[in-house]
Order: sequence, then C-alpha cells, then structure tokens
Amino acid sequence: MEKPRLDKYLWAIRMYKTRTQATDAIDSGRVKLKGTAVKPSRPVSIGDQYQLKTEAGKKTIEVTALLQNRVAFPEAIKHYIDITPEEDKVLNKATAPSFYTGKRLSKTGHPTKKQRRDLEDFLNG
Repeated sequence: MEKPRLDKYLWAIRMYKTRTQATDAIDSGRVKLKGTAVKPSRPVSIGDQYQLKTEAGKKTIEVTALLQNRVAFPEAIKHYIDITPEEDKVLNKATAPSFYTGKRLSKTGHPTKKQRRDLEDFLNG
C-alpha cells in the first residue's frame, strides 16, 4: 500500500473537517513530528507520533495503521492511538466549553420581539 500524505491522513482519521483545514494547520506549524514542523506532502509511516493543535486543544497521536480515504469515526479511531499527556487532557477539558463557536450566546445582543414589546409597554405605560 502506498503511504498517504499527512494532510490526507489527518483528514481521513477525522482530526480536521476538511483536507484544506488539515493542510492549513500543517502549513501554519500546528502539526509537528517529534517537535519539528512538517509539510502536508510528508508520507505517513506506522509508528509516527504527531503533536496536533486543534480547536479542541492539544493532542498527541501515534499512527497504528494507514488510511487512504475518509471513513466513519468508529472505524477511523482504529488507525491511531491517542497518547496525549494527562496534563494536556485536563487542560483540553477546561478550555473546550469556553471555546468560541461563532454563534451568538442565548439572551445576549438585540432583544427579542417579545422583550422589545415589553420594554415599549413599560416605557410608554
């Protein structure tokens, strides 16, 4: 079997939603092999250990099997081992709920139609 490119492998094991996001992460230095930045075209080998910085936090994975195409999550997790240190896992849990998703928080910003009507009634009455 031909060795897959790193960007394609990270996309196939569902570390990133799109291959473009995987490529951008690698190009910006958020994916490292033994502390060294790598290129998206680098071939992946069994036993490689990569340090990733994703929206969910820091992860360290070890490649256990090669994967060419994207598969379902239960199948994808069979192709790597999550060897993230315990202190990073604790930090990831603490920061994950507070991560900004781009959606407006409930009960903030402009008032709803009902709130606006209640406010007008209060001010006019």
